[in-house]
Amino acid sequence: MIGANEIMLRLALAALFGGLIGLERERKDWAAGLRTHMMVCVGSCLVVIVSAFGFGDILGAQGVELDPSRIAAQVVSGVGFIGAGAILFSRQGTIRGLTTAAGLWTVAAIGLATGSGLYFAAAATTVVALIILWAIQPLEKRYLRRFKQATLRVVTEPDANQAQLMQGLMRHDDAPVEEMFFEKNGDEMVYELKYTNRNLESLEALVEDLRKNPKVKEIFWAK
Repeated sequence: MIGANEIMLRLALAALFGGLIGLERERKDWAAGLRTHMMVCVGSCLVVIVSAFGFGDILGAQGVELDPSRIAAQVVSGVGFIGAGAILFSRQGTIRGLTTAAGLWTVAAIGLATGSGLYFAAAATTVVALIILWAIQPLEKRYLRRFKQATLRVVTEPDANQAQLMQGLMRHDDAPVEEMFFEKNGDEMVYELKYTNRNLESLEALVEDLRKNPKVKEIFWAK
């Protein structure tokens, strides 16, 4: 059995590692922020300590076999319930929170490593996770934005010239339409178009033209 000082060291390091990643999530005002990440990491650390050392008093008893990995293994699957709570699905069909859920899963793994005494592995993983969450995001926005889609949703008045409006929505050759959906909602016509996000200036000009159209009732524009 490890001593009290070693237990306190492992729990404190787990709180520190989880808190560092939680601060990054807290900066973006996510529900799973500082305290959530600290609790997940500390809890995982305690679980692996209990799994490895909590049954020492019955070792050697007849018919008793100890597998220290069994209890700790449940953290890997069990933390998925917390991660699922961090994922949000919006009415527009977008999903948010996947990165936070993955971060919680990683924090649980860091807690397991800390509780096992693998301090370097836990610290290195914390640094790598912070680089992924904080340092790589600007690069992702800069270099991958061109491959993402921009969504335009337009609701028109019942007496609008639908053919003319549709022609105007698709007239920009430098911003081709990737997908288009339209449906009749009562007396209104609803259009939803997805453009390749390569020329935002052209799409913004299109949105400005739509705002000037008196027959356009509602515009939803997501980059």
